[in-house]
Amino acid sequence: MGIDDAPARSAVGGRGLGIAFWRLWGSAGLSDLANGTLQVAVPLVAVGLTRSPTLIAGATFAFTLPWLLFALPAGALVDRLDRRRVMLGANVVRASLVAVFLLAVLLDAGTICALYVIAFGVGVAETIYESAAQSIVPQVVRRDQLPRANGRLYAAQLTANEFVGPPLAGFLVTVGVAFAVAVPVGLWVVAVVALCLMRGSFRIERRQHVSVRADIGEGLRFLWHQRLLRKFTVMVGVFNLASSATFAVLVLYAVGPTSAMGLSGQAFGVLLTTVAAGSVVGSFVAHYLERLLGRARTLVLSFLAGTLVAGVPAVTANAYLIGITFFVGGAGVLVSNVVTVTLRQRITPDRLLGRVNSSHRLVAWGTKPLGAAVGGVLAQLLGLRAVFGIMGLVSLAALALLTGVTDQAMETAERDAV
Repeated sequence: MGIDDAPARSAVGGRGLGIAFWRLWGSAGLSDLANGTLQVAVPLVAVGLTRSPTLIAGATFAFTLPWLLFALPAGALVDRLDRRRVMLGANVVRASLVAVFLLAVLLDAGTICALYVIAFGVGVAETIYESAAQSIVPQVVRRDQLPRANGRLYAAQLTANEFVGPPLAGFLVTVGVAFAVAVPVGLWVVAVVALCLMRGSFRIERRQHVSVRADIGEGLRFLWHQRLLRKFTVMVGVFNLASSATFAVLVLYAVGPTSAMGLSGQAFGVLLTTVAAGSVVGSFVAHYLERLLGRARTLVLSFLAGTLVAGVPAVTANAYLIGITFFVGGAGVLVSNVVTVTLRQRITPDRLLGRVNSSHRLVAWGTKPLGAAVGGVLAQLLGLRAVFGIMGLVSLAALALLTGVTDQAMETAERDAV
């Protein structure tokens, strides 16, 4: 624990999460709204710069590539510096980079190469920001408040990224490209102001100074040697692979008069929002389910619900049934996230939390591009329903990793970490 952690936590009194948390929540929500808007705006802006599908896809690739390249160094950075200041710096960098591109757009000097550079730079800053944002939470609230705090943060993130950001980006692009670029800049500026209102230091005390490489290795070793954390990381990686494979080809199954579901593009968008809607609900009920059922049963039910997202389209093309399934699956995925992230925050020393979070995300999120590729190949060879069926079975098989995950095992891990 850092020397400044206690003052940060002591500001939280009673049952409330405290003013520091809500300032963090506001900043995180605004940052995610800016990020969600820009993620959708980037390919839309690219369409105005080129008609090449490959070049347009390259913009999204540039935006997401930093997670694979810089997740581990970002975690090491977060554990070395004041986490609030890291978040401030990341948002300032994002706002500045996009402001530069905004100027280029206004001067009619925007190019696809410039968009790549900006998207990549923003992606690097996002990697650093997200690593710090998840790692700072245990310094802001008490340990017993972590499930509720994580749930509220996830709710803000999902609402901003899935509900508000995409349609806002689409609307802004129709008004003008400059507006789609300018609004995220303004949102990041306000997010910086919210972070500036948080008081205290959030730097972790370090008793010895070692190389970044040694820091990264320490985080990876801790994650690997913690049996529960290792299981959850592998499980999330498998689930992300399956869901990525599913959603990579779902549009072919759902959209068009000759598709199995026969939906319009607009109806397909509504179908996808059911996942986000379920996730938001899950973020609010996670800590209640944990108290009612216990963490182990909650994890079994939530992961089981998550398998429905990949598997159900294999047996039905009914949009209503699939929508209900997506809602339940989205809630399940979010509940499992809250439980596993909270456990990781509780048993990981504060000085390692940034690196462990980044190591987890590297493994868990690194399967997404692999899943998309696998989904495309399987669809080409075996057909769309085969993709959904196989990925549903893969998700079910991953449930075997929950063997030995009990309430007692999690409580023991938490006691040993104190």
